[in-house]
Amino acid sequence: MSQESLCLCYAASTILHAPQMRVLIAEDDSELAEVLATGLRRENMAVDIALTGDVAEEKLTATDYDVLVLDRDLPGIHGDDLCRQVVAAGIATRILMLTAAGSVGDRVAGLTLGADDYLAKPFAFAELVARIRALGRRTHAAVPPLLVFSDLSLDPARLVAERSGRRLHLTSKEFSVLEVLLGARGGVVTTEQLLERVWDEHADPFTNTVRTTMMRLRQKLGAPPLIRTAPGRGYQMASD
Repeated sequence: MSQESLCLCYAASTILHAPQMRVLIAEDDSELAEVLATGLRRENMAVDIALTGDVAEEKLTATDYDVLVLDRDLPGIHGDDLCRQVVAAGIATRILMLTAAGSVGDRVAGLTLGADDYLAKPFAFAELVARIRALGRRTHAAVPPLLVFSDLSLDPARLVAERSGRRLHLTSKEFSVLEVLLGARGGVVTTEQLLERVWDEHADPFTNTVRTTMMRLRQKLGAPPLIRTAPGRGYQMASD
């Protein structure tokens, strides 16, 4: 699949509701991997890339991913072997296997290995997004279509946030942070959890990225404040 054909598919892709997701793309074609990652980030996902099976194994050990997009013919640890390892380890990550071979026998073989879904190349980007979101929903508890707290409402399907009927103009990161906080239903969300759910592996944990985003989000939400800082722990939705 060429970069041009994938880019043409972006316009046809529809954003469907799902909680903020963390995705690992294990694909040895660096150009394809970057194109897919760019497109999925536009779909509000946090995405990491591994170009070999060995690197993918390291990332899966260090990070909890919702979905692994796994090319079957990876160098290093073969995609089949990596799939077996993930399944044997009981990791909750869902596996979407990619391959250039699209026969029924190949699909059956991939699913027999423990993959949750199978997609033959070339594929439409919109279909990839839909399959990833469907797999991601299996790893999360059901989330209401409209998240509400006090006079604040957030509609992930339409990417709309309102407070007291006033439309909030949020960046994608601000929207995702707010979605994660509302999804916690009053529980404390740590800075590390926000970095993992909203950003990706390139986010520096020692920067003030989360704090800066939180400051801008609070300003846009206005008064009275709805986000409380839990000292030494993180943040939570709370009103006085």
